Amino acid sequence: MASLLRLVALALIWGSSFLWIKLGLDAMAPSQMVFARLALASVVLLTLSLLRRGPLPRDRRVWAHLALYVLIANVLPFTLFAVGEQTVDSGLSGVINSTTPLWAVPVSLLFGRERRLSLVNFGGVALGFLGVLVIFAPWRITDIDLGGALACLVAAASYGVAIVYAGRFLSNRGVPPLSLATAQMVTATAVSALLLPFAGTEPVRFVPVGLLAVAVLGVFGTGIAFVLQHAQIAREGATAATMVGYLLPVVSVLLGAVFLGETLNVRVIIGMAVVLVGVGMTRWRREAVTAAVRPEPERAEHATIAPVPDRSAHMTRP
Repeated sequence: MASLLRLVALALIWGSSFLWIKLGLDAMAPSQMVFARLALASVVLLTLSLLRRGPLPRDRRVWAHLALYVLIANVLPFTLFAVGEQTVDSGLSGVINSTTPLWAVPVSLLFGRERRLSLVNFGGVALGFLGVLVIFAPWRITDIDLGGALACLVAAASYGVAIVYAGRFLSNRGVPPLSLATAQMVTATAVSALLLPFAGTEPVRFVPVGLLAVAVLGVFGTGIAFVLQHAQIAREGATAATMVGYLLPVVSVLLGAVFLGETLNVRVIIGMAVVLVGVGMTRWRREAVTAAVRPEPERAEHATIAPVPDRSAHMTRP
């Protein structure tokens, strides 16, 4: 029951992030919002680290990798989603975000993190990108702003690259997850602050709902959610914890429809379904069939291991 509650909470928190971004744009420019949410998340995680007496990483190589990692895992995608949602519905942004695992697969192959993929895995990648093509429908004039949608798509691709990068350079460093997450948020806040003089000079608008949305996005969507995900991974394993990714687009679409009056046409809904099926296929492994024929307790958790490192998936969320 505790695991189920954490799963539902994470789906609601991360799935609602696109709604908070949309509302926050009424008060702040994209770069201002990114800095605010990262700074608030840093305060939350630093407080928890102090309470638990968790030290920050001491290895300089970890900090060096974090300096690059936060660009592709936080600053760039956070900014691009905010830019995209200036013209794209929040629900559609959540749908596009679900393509992240599709980008991680080819990047993992390119950098040698995965050497063997089955025909099912390759078929899942192809099917997933076919779903993206259905959503964008470039062969016809649609009500979707292609520029904003493309910004969201690049953000999702950036998350995919970040997953592989974290698996190669940040996993297995002997750093506790909370300490690494705290260091990540602190570094990301510093990097985003450097960009403010170039893209965040306009005054913040006093729109109570927008400011509250940014606060919720930072404290809960970028701070508390990390803690919940850490607990989920510790108790259920990384593979089970990543199941929340399948619920995010559904939550974002429902919230956008209920609170913002957004509508999604049948083509986008079909495209979303195709993408999610494709993502599921990319996570299929031969061990799943073996386990089904000859169940072995020790293989249960590995039946659906993704072709990219699951343990880093919690570090890149919208």
